[in-house]
Amino acid sequence: MDQLNGSANLMIVSDLDFTMVDHDDPENLALLRFNALWEAYYRHNSLLVFSTGRSPTIYCELRKQKPLLTPDITIMSVGTEITYGESMVPDDRWEHYLNHKWNRDIVLEETARLPELVLQSETEQRPHKVSFYLDKTKASKVMQTLSRCLEKRGLDVKIIYSNGIALDILPQAAGKGQALEFLLGKLKADGSGPLNTLVCGDSGNDAELFTVPGVYGVMVSNAQEELLQWYAENAAGSPKIIHATERKSLRPCHEVVMFYLFYERWRRAEVENSEEYVQYLKSIIHSTGNFVHPSGVDQPIHELTDTIVNLFGDKQGVQFRVWVDRISTSMVSSGSWLVKFDKWELSGNELRCCSTKVLVNSKIDAEDQFTWMHIHQTWVDGFGEKDDMSWVI
Repeated sequence: MDQLNGSANLMIVSDLDFTMVDHDDPENLALLRFNALWEAYYRHNSLLVFSTGRSPTIYCELRKQKPLLTPDITIMSVGTEITYGESMVPDDRWEHYLNHKWNRDIVLEETARLPELVLQSETEQRPHKVSFYLDKTKASKVMQTLSRCLEKRGLDVKIIYSNGIALDILPQAAGKGQALEFLLGKLKADGSGPLNTLVCGDSGNDAELFTVPGVYGVMVSNAQEELLQWYAENAAGSPKIIHATERKSLRPCHEVVMFYLFYERWRRAEVENSEEYVQYLKSIIHSTGNFVHPSGVDQPIHELTDTIVNLFGDKQGVQFRVWVDRISTSMVSSGSWLVKFDKWELSGNELRCCSTKVLVNSKIDAEDQFTWMHIHQTWVDGFGEKDDMSWVI
């Protein structure tokens, strides 16, 4: 949030699984398109918030698997944990607030009496969240019984059922919606409250997000049954809640994202080794430009073409992922842009990252196509060695 001087123009609060992250899209194309759009137009004056049911451990695992941007704020464990920045600094005041009429030991005692409830993995059990698996056909009855038992024990809890299988028990004051309201109040008090807030979700634990006063909402087209039912009963016809129907590409940031998507697939032999793709590489790399390798070596940029062509399939059958983060663009002259980003590369267990600057020019005969004129890369501290020449681009 350090980039803001005052109120954010926009704050996007998005669920992750099957909302921000499409697990049926192995190439992460939709996610990469969002990344390019956000970094190009919104990063400098807006806030990105991930709101997920995942615990910190499982959230960090997802970040290793998918090319997620680094959010300004992360709400995790179904709204029971709020953290800030890349370092994920916890909000201690929020944690203290959730202690009212909450006793995790009593929750475990009462749930142990219900054999229909199956504890989720230890990573999903958090100080203010106890999570189970529960068959959909038994959910309604079990939730009613459990609610009465915990109320008799003096607790004030919230029981959330989502995705047709997961049941979470939280303090009544917790939840994605309450966490967002707390966050909005805190930002407003600090003078950085957003002018507009857009929430996005697909499942039952996202329903609360749409109830926060003043927010706009997007229900994704693949929304779960429980969210659709909530919408039908509570918000049908609301002009503030819509369904997303369009995807939009963006250039020149989109050009960079699409190149690295191709580059990853080329090295994994997931595209055809054809003359068409070789010509594509030659068409985007300028014959007289230069490339400064993160090791400091300066070389003609056109040499990259032969290097990349010869690497076809060298990562086939191994874990190899490429993505960009923190992408931004600025026009330096008519038809010329400087694109800045962090380029990440995961190969096996080795994770490397370069701070990258690319100067691109639009083509005279095709203004929506670009030529890479100059590339300059430097290692991000802790993610590369000065003499490592195995890095390509």
